[in-house]
Amino acid sequence: MRIAILGSGVVGTTSAYYLAKAGHEVTVIDRQPAAGMETSFANAGQVSPGYSAPWAGPDIPLKAIKWLLMHHRPLVLAPSLDPRLYVWLAKMLANCTDEAYRRNKARMVRLAEYSRNALDALRAETGIAYDERTLGTLQLFRTRKQLDHVHADTEVLDSHGVHYEVLDPAGCIRAEPALARVRQKFVGGLRLPGDQTGDAHIFTQRLAEICVRQGVAFRYGATVEALREQGGRIAAVALAGGEILTADVYVAAMGSYTPALLRPLGLRLPVYPVKGYSLTLPILDPDAAPRSTVMDETYKIAITRLGDRIRVGGTAELAGFSLRLREPRRATLAFSVGDLFPAGGDLSQASFWTGLRPMTPDGTPIVGPTKIANLYTNTGHGTLGWTMACGSGRVLADLIGGRAPDIDTEDLSAARYVQAAAA
Repeated sequence: MRIAILGSGVVGTTSAYYLAKAGHEVTVIDRQPAAGMETSFANAGQVSPGYSAPWAGPDIPLKAIKWLLMHHRPLVLAPSLDPRLYVWLAKMLANCTDEAYRRNKARMVRLAEYSRNALDALRAETGIAYDERTLGTLQLFRTRKQLDHVHADTEVLDSHGVHYEVLDPAGCIRAEPALARVRQKFVGGLRLPGDQTGDAHIFTQRLAEICVRQGVAFRYGATVEALREQGGRIAAVALAGGEILTADVYVAAMGSYTPALLRPLGLRLPVYPVKGYSLTLPILDPDAAPRSTVMDETYKIAITRLGDRIRVGGTAELAGFSLRLREPRRATLAFSVGDLFPAGGDLSQASFWTGLRPMTPDGTPIVGPTKIANLYTNTGHGTLGWTMACGSGRVLADLIGGRAPDIDTEDLSAARYVQAAAA
């Protein structure tokens, strides 16, 4: 089949890889000059199935109030008149129950574990390199209260057979020796030895090169304006400048911009852009830098080693589609890495970046068919696009090709929102 993928981020590009591998004729369309130039460009660098969890949890409403009042805020809510923001927030709050949290986290871990295994297989098949490390990740607790509440997450990990270690300070230092310099800053941690790290931008660009060798065509600098529907099917995609492109199947993988594309077709995806920030700084002293990823639980910041760089990613800013770089967010990232790894990297040489994470109110991406016969979605991965990319792309290729995926996918498509509304 001829398949058009709209979007060349890590999700769209992995979709192209698996579809081409299955024998389809694939064209990827993106407004950027190369693959992985938007949300995939400078994310936190984690492939973290063990930390796959929805933001919506029973304790989030109270936590959110506390976060909004902190000097170094994990959460920022910008004043807005956009009704879509408040509809999205209401849907997220509806998921802040024990039952919803367990359901949503379970399906997120299911997809993320599958995705990590798919990435391992892809790396073995292709030899792709992307500053990857397979040393696990460490969630670092600064307070006793954080450590005492870790059982809520480990119960779900137990149910899915995900290996983990709850560590005292000495155990944290064995996992991340540079933390010995700041021993007084933390009380323990949760380590996920099966988690990985890597540069999603490098991965996406190198995988795009592999896709080209498989016969995939990438149309860069091409802005998608609309999908043309005819007889209950998508007949064509209209590009800026008047060009029309046709295919047998269409995949919408445009991240936060997917809902606007699909809204004229009567498809309302509850995806809202959650703005994230990152710093990338050169390593000064390898022994004083993280070995893998350290998650600073208090500030919700990930500090990741990527080759000879440290990537510091975090903050959830609800500010619509604004890409303005805000200095208070930079200060928060700099504080976290400077507090935990004070001699590891050169903050004076740090590059500052922001991107829009496409977030669903239940945390789970929207992967699979729509009510339009030849239109599929692969979007809404939030902060876990890199973690879930390979699994999502492989699942999508199976569904399009008429094969049964290796995991249950019934609750991944947009149909779950229709079902919930009807219940």
